[in-house]
Amino acid sequence: MNDQGARQTLMSLYGQSEEHQPVTWWRGHPVYATHFLVGIYVASLLATTLALAFRLGGALDWLVFHSPLVLHGQVWRVLTYGLVNPPSLDFQFPIDLLMMLWFGREVEKFFGRRKFFTLYAGIYLATPLLFTALGSWWPLSRSGETGALALFIAFATLYPNAVLMFDILAKWAALAIVGIFTLYAVAYHDLPTLLSIAATCGFAYTFVRYQQGLLTLPSLRLWPKRRPNLRVLPDLPVKRGAEKSSQSSEEMSMSEVDALLDKIAKSGIGSLTAKERARLEEGRARLLKKESGRR
Repeated sequence: MNDQGARQTLMSLYGQSEEHQPVTWWRGHPVYATHFLVGIYVASLLATTLALAFRLGGALDWLVFHSPLVLHGQVWRVLTYGLVNPPSLDFQFPIDLLMMLWFGREVEKFFGRRKFFTLYAGIYLATPLLFTALGSWWPLSRSGETGALALFIAFATLYPNAVLMFDILAKWAALAIVGIFTLYAVAYHDLPTLLSIAATCGFAYTFVRYQQGLLTLPSLRLWPKRRPNLRVLPDLPVKRGAEKSSQSSEEMSMSEVDALLDKIAKSGIGSLTAKERARLEEGRARLLKKESGRR
């Protein structure tokens, strides 16, 4: 792990702001922003059920995403398509909500609420924006998207060696689930589902890698940047012994931080001993001091 990736991971693990803390507490249990998202989807399920029971399904048609209607000005459908969730006997919707609770909460703890909402907004909007772009040639519809699979992909990208049920690592579970959905879409010629999986999961993976400092977005600069005319001044004499000692100490500290972060990725932060937590906190403090010196 490079210095930038270690810095991002440490800041996310030990964020001092309230972004990484629960929104509130209920009967001694922490309540995160993920719980509010799940609550919105549960309310949408109840509202959809009542609308269908009282024969008000026509009102739901105004919420479903349909690319030709969006292109004709009904842009609210890009935001409301996920609120149409009719009851079903295949249990996919409750499973999606459980995945959001388990894995979305861990992603929120890592990034903080603001970045978590940015991630989820990108996941939620990826499918309708892609379908709108294709709408001029291919009319597409969508409703009832939770983004649970993409949130799991984000979790597996953050903690690829986390152990799930039946001792399966998160990275292999993510590959298996995406592979199953892909095979289903190919077998039944369901290209919209295949495009939706690619858009949402691809965005989740790219977002996490970018936040970790492991991915750089391409520059779109249209003209070369002017180089300032600077005078070259002679370097001040530096004691070689002190400089070498400082560099070796910093490299040793970062190597220890990398080892501790690898241990967290495999077994979770609870596996650290008190001494290891102290060393991780010392590395975080050194990075903070380094950042403040640059500013």
